Amino acid sequence: MKLFKALAGITGAIALSAGSAFADDLRWKMPVAFATNLPGLGSPAAWVADNLTTASDGSIQVRVYEPGKLVPPFDILQSVSDGKVSAGYTWIGYDQGKVPAIPLFAAVPFGMKPPAYIGWYYFGGGHEMLQEVYDNKGFKVHAQLCGIIGPETAGWYSKPIKTLEDYKGLKIRFAGLGGKVLEKLGASVTMMPGGELYQALEKGTIDATEFSMPAIDQILGFNQVVKYNLFPGWHQQFTAQYMLINKDEWNKATNAQKALVEASCTAATTRGLAEGEYKNGKVLAEFQDKGVQADQIPRDVLLKLREVTEEVLEEEASKDADFKRVYESQQEFMETYKVWDTRAYVPADL
Repeated sequence: MKLFKALAGITGAIALSAGSAFADDLRWKMPVAFATNLPGLGSPAAWVADNLTTASDGSIQVRVYEPGKLVPPFDILQSVSDGKVSAGYTWIGYDQGKVPAIPLFAAVPFGMKPPAYIGWYYFGGGHEMLQEVYDNKGFKVHAQLCGIIGPETAGWYSKPIKTLEDYKGLKIRFAGLGGKVLEKLGASVTMMPGGELYQALEKGTIDATEFSMPAIDQILGFNQVVKYNLFPGWHQQFTAQYMLINKDEWNKATNAQKALVEASCTAATTRGLAEGEYKNGKVLAEFQDKGVQADQIPRDVLLKLREVTEEVLEEEASKDADFKRVYESQQEFMETYKVWDTRAYVPADL
């Protein structure tokens, strides 16, 4: 908590020292893809909006609109780019159909842990490459990393997953590159917003779903419908959220205002990760009392999933130059990071 107060203090100090730098006020409407009561996933958006108003002494005011109240969750990128809204807060992996490289900035199967991802993003050129990826596809947005959480669960199922064959013919909601992996295995993959998933499971529209980490999945009530919850979240070892800002709006902001947005989003990224890490263990420990069977995917199945994942990533890299460039950058970083990761941290089983 002291860290968060310190970060807020820094942003406040920037505001106080800026003086006339805030001559032009910013008034932004910001639709969000996730309800702000969802810890680590939606909550950072509300915190950022409040912090920007406080730290800028009212020069920046961001009005948050809950999912679907202003813009459908899957339309946020286009709406921000077109200037229909000034900003949006979303998981950018939803737009892989429009921007093939974008899932690499959102969640990568068998990819980096959150600390590794933010290391690459802030210091390995990730932030700059993300702006270029959007520019290359004609989208007028400035993207700012503004939240991250740890691994999701591997999904909620009505029956156990013991072999790759169990995915064949399964009607499942699965996002991003992980969805492409399951499609290769014969699953029928669909995409829908989180608010529609409970009803889809209940009605049998889908047989299974993934969405997020235990602290969030419990709020959405998946355990009330199906009882098999799988781990680890191989498809999303990190989940990153971003604040997208219309490029014209971003260019109108002063340097001091931009610095406040960057500082607030950096603080929100820390807060989002901390909130998930704090809450998930307790929720998971209580699942058994609620009749949930939390299973680990067998190691041989995980190894095969990784093989298929590598095929998917290579295929995507061969089809899109931006994907190839970003993927190679991440792989190069991971070659050296693994040395640190495997040698420096105490193994989990100890």
